[in-house]
Amino acid sequence: MTADANGGEAGRIEPDATDAVAEDGADDASDAAAEPDTATYPDVPDWDDEYVDRVSDRLLFNYDLDRDRHVRGERFTLYGELHIESHKQFFHEALSYGHHESGEHLFVRRADRVDVAELERLVDLGHRLADEWIAPNEEHYSTEFTFAIATDTIDPDTRSFVEGFTDRTLLKYGYHGHYEINLVVVAPEREDIVASRNADIADAFGLWDDADSGGLLERLVARVRR
Repeated sequence: MTADANGGEAGRIEPDATDAVAEDGADDASDAAAEPDTATYPDVPDWDDEYVDRVSDRLLFNYDLDRDRHVRGERFTLYGELHIESHKQFFHEALSYGHHESGEHLFVRRADRVDVAELERLVDLGHRLADEWIAPNEEHYSTEFTFAIATDTIDPDTRSFVEGFTDRTLLKYGYHGHYEINLVVVAPEREDIVASRNADIADAFGLWDDADSGGLLERLVARVRR
């Protein structure tokens, strides 16, 4: 976001996402942007799972990515962390106010099958991590814990549970922001995906929809305006 002379909003995303936006406008670079060369980004892990690796290509401009992360006895193929800082300013950055911080912890893994019991276990994990990882204060606006599972097929009970799922918790009645738990279940080979209502990141998992990184960036920034 950029500031305007009348006191607009300014913000920054870590890691820097400007490269993703710039590449969207160049037709010749579109394929390279969709599948970045790992030699160009040596800090980005490489996944043996082709699907997860292609998803990571959509995330690397906005998320810090790691592989094989173990959390509270649960193993995840991919872990991503997003951090957004925003503030309002009047004429100059030195005259800024309304500082807010938002972030997301993304956990991705493969499973032969997914059921409601497994999703409920991950939701419980999200609440426990919120207690441990969030430092509530007046600058904290939101933290999201998103769990995404790639599987062979999505059964009706799982689909119904995810479609109806929403879980937002206010911290100190909202004075210290909130945290939210999101769910995504995707069957890549069937080109099928279901996501909870506020799981904006779900588009990154629908590779068949050819979502662009610029659109993803816009949705990420929009979070701080909710």
